[in-house]
Amino acid sequence: MNHYETVFILNPVLSDTQIEETVKKFEDFLSKFEAKMVSKENWGLKKLAYPIQHKKSGFYHLFEFQAPGEAIGPFEQEFRRDERIMRFLTVKLDKHAIAWAEKRRTKLKAKA
Repeated sequence: MNHYETVFILNPVLSDTQIEETVKKFEDFLSKFEAKMVSKENWGLKKLAYPIQHKKSGFYHLFEFQAPGEAIGPFEQEFRRDERIMRFLTVKLDKHAIAWAEKRRTKLKAKA
């Protein structure tokens, strides 16, 4: 099992329930491949650096998970098929990135 991190941007015109449904859809998709969700974060509505699909903002979400390598291809294909997703990026984490992500999560928990 490899360690991955995916950040995706949802269309800003979606309602809260549509956003929750979309996030749940991708969580369920990962669980079909027996992936283990390490962390998920909702970063909320953020302004984009440049317009995407004539939109100037989007809802950001982060998934950190462990999954087999063969799960990533279909996972990204599902992002491409969903019209609610404006952009996404999946990165395989090395041991240094995993340590940094863990440190970031503990800082977030301390703030809350």
